Amino acid sequence: MPAADNKFGIEVDSENKAMSLNIFSFNRPHHLSFHCSWIAFFVSFISTFAAAPMIPVIREDLNLNKAQLGNAGLAAVTGVILCRVMMGSVCDIIGPRLGMAFILMFSAPFCFAMSMVETFEGFLICRLGIGLGLATFVCTQFWMSNMFNRKCVGLANATSAGWGNLGGGVTQFLMPGIYAICFAGCSKKAFLAWRWAYIVPGLAHVLTAFLTLAYGQDMPDGNYKLLTTSGAMEKKNALMVNLLGMKNYRMWAMVLTYGACFGVELTMNNIVAGYLFDQFGVSLQVAGVLASCYGLMNIFARSVGGIVSDWSSEKFGMRGRLWTLWIMQTLEGVLCIFMGLSKNNLGATIAFMVAFSICVQASEGASYGIVPFISRRALGVVSGFIGAGGNAGSTIVTALFFTKDSIETHEGLVYLGYYVIAVTALVIPIHFPMWGSMLFPASKDATEEDYYMSEFSPEEVKAGVAAPVQKFCENARAERPKWKRAETAVSP
Repeated sequence: MPAADNKFGIEVDSENKAMSLNIFSFNRPHHLSFHCSWIAFFVSFISTFAAAPMIPVIREDLNLNKAQLGNAGLAAVTGVILCRVMMGSVCDIIGPRLGMAFILMFSAPFCFAMSMVETFEGFLICRLGIGLGLATFVCTQFWMSNMFNRKCVGLANATSAGWGNLGGGVTQFLMPGIYAICFAGCSKKAFLAWRWAYIVPGLAHVLTAFLTLAYGQDMPDGNYKLLTTSGAMEKKNALMVNLLGMKNYRMWAMVLTYGACFGVELTMNNIVAGYLFDQFGVSLQVAGVLASCYGLMNIFARSVGGIVSDWSSEKFGMRGRLWTLWIMQTLEGVLCIFMGLSKNNLGATIAFMVAFSICVQASEGASYGIVPFISRRALGVVSGFIGAGGNAGSTIVTALFFTKDSIETHEGLVYLGYYVIAVTALVIPIHFPMWGSMLFPASKDATEEDYYMSEFSPEEVKAGVAAPVQKFCENARAERPKWKRAETAVSP
């Protein structure tokens, strides 16, 4: 039962997870960790896509062609795929706080090195290295899933990630602004100004890493090292948790579907400013401001996806969450098609782009309303693989639709929309025995304990290793349809 625990000063559940999210609170540890997580992800997004609004200047300075720009854009979101997978295990083993600080510090030198590149190869390597910072997403989602109760976990995951993704929109006008200041400060030398501009995101990486270490906390009851040393939490084996995650087909379905929402957002962050500049002949600054509308929808859109997911869960359980994701993401594909078809009308293009963006980000929020329930013991691995699926999806759609001279960008947008609709159909077969799927009800007599405790051996259950998961099962029973929640749970 929830209680207003004096230790935290807020209402918490039996796992000490917060029962609500207050974005204006800096209460330790729940809400302070929330702010640390989204700020770190926000900074990584700004640096990863800092090049996009300055591409017209950079491509002239380094003499880059369309294929090279496309490959550099791919590098920015492809190199992090393996890093995100690994970060899932890192979160499971040492916790999200140390993992987040490490990846921010590791990617910072690439920001500084960008000011010295002279060749395409150097530009490519720097974009790849900076893009590794996007692995902070895994830490963000893992962190929030352990800090907030299922009543608000969709909202917490969506808001932390959405505000982080907001960096992709902010950088579209922030970097041109910094570039303009540097341009004025270096005697109007354009090829020097964009290099100086890159020092700012590098410094932001370093500062944010130190703030995360100083103010973040891994779990409601303490940091990983303290909890594992005291025996309050299981010290996990990396190989074991990876195998647990990889044998769950629900994870693989979500890997692919997440690639059709977050992967699409990454691709759009790379191409939309250049598309508006080339297709409609607007200035670099105007293209950046218009392109920022796509990312700026993260102020609310991803949170909307999380809110609707949590609301549908209250009414219909997990089946409501699945339907929410399918509807939002299918609509995303339809709006993407309309954006591509509006190639001769700037106003219509922007209108469809904004609506398309809202559905993309709402789909991301709805996705991570489902992810925390796929596995409890291998939550980090599952979060890592699905997060990596977003980057892999971006790599696939960029390579298929936006790097070939034979495909115009507006044509690529139409093809992308059809791709999204097709991949989203993979939500339909996702079935939880105790909750059901989009089209089928729960399996008879299946319980939360049957599902989550199966990740432990009988010996581990007897030794009490699975005790914390038992509390999670009790709270997860609320994912049953509303009319079935009063049923008595079967103890393992």
